Amino acid sequence: MLPTLALVGRPNVGKSTLFNKLTRRRDALVADVPGLTRDRRYGVARIDERTCNLIDTGGLFGDPSELQDALEQQAQLALDECDAVLFLVDGREGLCPGDEEIAQRLRRLDKPIILVVNKMDGARDDSAMAEFSRLGVADMAFVSAAHGRGMGSLAVLLAEHLPLAEDVPQPAADGAIRVAIIGRPNVGKSTLTNRLLGEERQVVFDAPGTTRDAIEIPFSRDGQAYVLIDTAGVRRKGRVEGVAEKFSVVHALQAMEHAHVVILVLDAHEGVVDQDLHILSYAAEAGCGVLVAVNKWDGLTPEQKDATRSALDRRLTFAPWIATQHISALHGTGVGHLLDAVMRVYRAGEFDVSPSELTRLLTQLAAAHPPPTVRGRAVKLRYAHKAGVHPPRIMIHGNQTKSVPASYKRYLEKGFREALDLMGNPVVIDLRSGENPYSEKRNELTKRQASRRRRMIQHRKRRAKR
Repeated sequence: MLPTLALVGRPNVGKSTLFNKLTRRRDALVADVPGLTRDRRYGVARIDERTCNLIDTGGLFGDPSELQDALEQQAQLALDECDAVLFLVDGREGLCPGDEEIAQRLRRLDKPIILVVNKMDGARDDSAMAEFSRLGVADMAFVSAAHGRGMGSLAVLLAEHLPLAEDVPQPAADGAIRVAIIGRPNVGKSTLTNRLLGEERQVVFDAPGTTRDAIEIPFSRDGQAYVLIDTAGVRRKGRVEGVAEKFSVVHALQAMEHAHVVILVLDAHEGVVDQDLHILSYAAEAGCGVLVAVNKWDGLTPEQKDATRSALDRRLTFAPWIATQHISALHGTGVGHLLDAVMRVYRAGEFDVSPSELTRLLTQLAAAHPPPTVRGRAVKLRYAHKAGVHPPRIMIHGNQTKSVPASYKRYLEKGFREALDLMGNPVVIDLRSGENPYSEKRNELTKRQASRRRRMIQHRKRRAKR
């Protein structure tokens, strides 16, 4: 096990900025907005050729509210798990009463504490040391996480306090199935994440926009490794407010692009709205497998369930290949079968099919419904082979394939999907024509042929005048 560090402090002191700097990634959402980080985010930090786990937490002692209580509970879980604490304060604002309360709370943990005075660009270290020495923390580092100042002195302090292991091999995530949970705000995405994990891993609150970033959580079930990605709710473009929410939506869209399977969570009480269809189109364009989870199903009456089923069938007629599961993330109804459905969609997306079988299916489909002719010439589709996975991609070779209409491509997609049982996955058809080796070569006429051509042209002109 790698040693673990926890980043704690008041809101907007730069914890996520330092997290990105130490992990050398840009996973954590950063903006000049207090309380942006709410869930625990884990990462691997490589500091001075040493490796450790790093936990980013939400701000402590922010505005008193029920949501703030949930954030502090998440921070407390990180403190219980860590081996040492990186206590961040703001060098520009100076010492605040909230910093003193956090220091008293950390002393009771009996764990090594490193005080990191952030935002020290343009400030003097000696004056900050005199001010923050009242906290009673012996080890202090003065850094500017945004500009990378002071990282060397921080690395020296970390090397003194933690037996950081060198060259520790990390568990490979290549074989893990990446599952992104997407949807509109307040449809139950974080509740479903906690239910699948079996713990209170994400902050759950009865208000839209509780989750503000895409959080990746590795876990395993029945010997299979997964990476669960809880994303922020995607609202309509006209209702997105502020830079923070814009970046939250961007991270949600990026999570779709990197996922093997996407679980689109719908609210059974509201049914399928237009924004759900927009999010579904984003997932289909990203090329990942799609599974629709209709949440809060147990709160409907039998009449409401029948009406919701009819509305789902009507609104999803453009994508009949998408499977639907009825669940209750709060009570766990139907959640146990959700990962089984994810596994079926993932295996279909692996698309292990030989070229001979694809060519045979292509011949059958073309015989049942031949492609339309182009300027009186028939389009010939000769053979097919696999061109990619997740999504299944089929390359078809023939002549005049650029003139094949989109309707016929949809016919081929549907035929291959039904024949190969690729339900839950968009099928991509790539058409390619063979190049004509003589397209750039002109046949030079002999003198006799050129003379005959001139006589023929003159003869036609004389006949045209008559």
